[in-house]
Amino acid sequence: MAKYDKLTCVSAASTDLPAGLKESSSPGHPCSRSGLNGKIPVDRGRTMSSENAVGLIWLQCSIGLLLAMIGISCSGAEEATAQSGEALYQQRCASCHEGGVARAPDRDALRQLSDQRIGFQIAYGLMSAQGRDLSKDQIGAITRYLKGTTPAPAFELPDSRCRDDGPKLADAALPRWNGWGVDIRQHRFQPADTARLAADDVSRLKLKWAFGFPGDVRAFAQPTVWGGRLFVGSAGGKVYALDASTGCQRWVFDAGFGVRSAVTIGEDERGVTAYFGDQRGNAYALDAETGRLKWTRRVEEHQAAMITGAPTLADGILYVPVSSLEEALAADPRYGCCSFRGLIVALDAATGEVKWRSYVSPPAQAQGISSMGVQLFGPSGGAIWSAPTVDVKTNTIYATTGDSYSNPAQDTSDAFVAFDLVDGNLKWSRQMTTSDAYNVACSSQYRANCPDKKGPDFDFGSSAILVDLADGKRALIAGQKSGMVHALDPDHGGAIVWQRRIGQGTTLGGVQWGMAVDDENVYVALSDVGLERVAPGTPGAQKTIMGGELKMDPRQGGGLFALKLATGEVAWHTPHPGCNDKPGCSPAQSAAVTAIPGVVFSGGLDGHLRAYVAKTGEIIWDVDTIKDYTTVNGAAGHGGSLDGPGAVVAGGMLYVNSGYTNYGTLPGNVLLAFSVDGN
Repeated sequence: MAKYDKLTCVSAASTDLPAGLKESSSPGHPCSRSGLNGKIPVDRGRTMSSENAVGLIWLQCSIGLLLAMIGISCSGAEEATAQSGEALYQQRCASCHEGGVARAPDRDALRQLSDQRIGFQIAYGLMSAQGRDLSKDQIGAITRYLKGTTPAPAFELPDSRCRDDGPKLADAALPRWNGWGVDIRQHRFQPADTARLAADDVSRLKLKWAFGFPGDVRAFAQPTVWGGRLFVGSAGGKVYALDASTGCQRWVFDAGFGVRSAVTIGEDERGVTAYFGDQRGNAYALDAETGRLKWTRRVEEHQAAMITGAPTLADGILYVPVSSLEEALAADPRYGCCSFRGLIVALDAATGEVKWRSYVSPPAQAQGISSMGVQLFGPSGGAIWSAPTVDVKTNTIYATTGDSYSNPAQDTSDAFVAFDLVDGNLKWSRQMTTSDAYNVACSSQYRANCPDKKGPDFDFGSSAILVDLADGKRALIAGQKSGMVHALDPDHGGAIVWQRRIGQGTTLGGVQWGMAVDDENVYVALSDVGLERVAPGTPGAQKTIMGGELKMDPRQGGGLFALKLATGEVAWHTPHPGCNDKPGCSPAQSAAVTAIPGVVFSGGLDGHLRAYVAKTGEIIWDVDTIKDYTTVNGAAGHGGSLDGPGAVVAGGMLYVNSGYTNYGTLPGNVLLAFSVDGN
């Protein structure tokens, strides 16, 4: 993001980086403006250790709270000295937190953060750019204003550590759900021998235990189950290893920045290793038994880089997808938009050494001056939000990409891309939406960074699923925010096999985070969040940065579809059951879908997790997760909207996070574990 000096906002293009990087001509460096004759570059072996990264001005946030930093005054300390907590909050925070900016938690959500968490984020973390010229007393004043009370002493949680050693991690007989999609083909289907949950027993699922993420207002990382443990990241930067049966704590690791990616487990002669990425763009390897750090690696130098998708492990190489927050930074008209390029990084799983980096577009070049007199750059964008898919048959790794952020829009944005596993060279790409150059400035009152031909923002947020068809052919299937589901032929350059529209598509609509497949169907949940303008004070309404108030439309969006794998024909469609006039409710089903033999699970923004009969779409189980919980670790726990990660099933238990504050959705901070009859 833009670097702020004492009184002036300076764009990232002129940020004072350490000398060794400022003059860098590396193809992936954000300050590099050298072209490569239009070719997509592959950077092999260029590494940056975590030690060398210390001192750089890296972006320090998740997409939610980062947006609160956009468009706020860069006033100096002198101006702030005499101001109250309320005045400081109104000057530096309110235009987004009280303005209805997408993914910026509102004040009610911020109040749920602990005093310590708010202070840390302003001083060192998500809001550090805004807080760099504030004194300790001024930070305390903002905290007291948000909390409405004098800061309370830190609450010490009871000891929730496990009292026994637990099962052996390497015990292959124990059920597993690894990474995002269970397997490297990203099926999100758990076979019967590892699910150990019969379709007839699903209706008897009851809560067994709940774990609260202390001080968090989001629960956005999908859990992984391996060796009787459950591994899960958190918005607060902690990665936990819990006992999968009881929820007691085996260990905790503090990454310092939010961990949204699912954890991927690897096993070799060195033991069992847990891999994940954080929202600062670092990849990690931990000893899965103890939580001890083995290595960490900054995977991309761009200041806005972050890791949201789970890394995929195959044959000793860890493939890390990289996305970014630059699309949101562009809302600041003083920011020089844009230069981030989506990429996959291949790391040696044992050491973290970079084998190759492959970008989806050439380095950004100067593209003219904005209406605010700021230098613009492009091409940019093509973020890879989700876990990549590995094809061992053809030595190929597939990913789906997001939109372009600036002109010129690239033909590898909103696309399927296929890279060679060995050297990272691009094999083929297939774009599904053309000319989609979009950033958050296009939806704000400050449009200086909005591309002149604004695109529809039809990213891919879901992984591509590689499937075998009955006729011996194969297909690569993914859903898009456009409301389309696409099936391509991976063996013929991504030729289109079939396409099916299930929704109208919006910036928050279509297919958001993932689908699931079995031998017959692909199961697709529809988001299509709707917003409607309402009178001030309407229950469930929120203010907007453009003025007026909006609330989520309780009549628009949602539903689960079963599409035939071979043809895309709709096998069945079950609409959302309805919001029953609940204020602020949306029927949108944005969370990733999960399947076991005979049953499909889908969560929604209304906080409900539902189970559907795979053959007919009949709803056979429905649990409302929006409530207070007594947690096994003693943290205050409350459920909220279900979005992002889907349910995980292993060993007769179902695990799901509840709480995903977003555009008017409900915050929460719990991991819920269900079993048959709660036993």
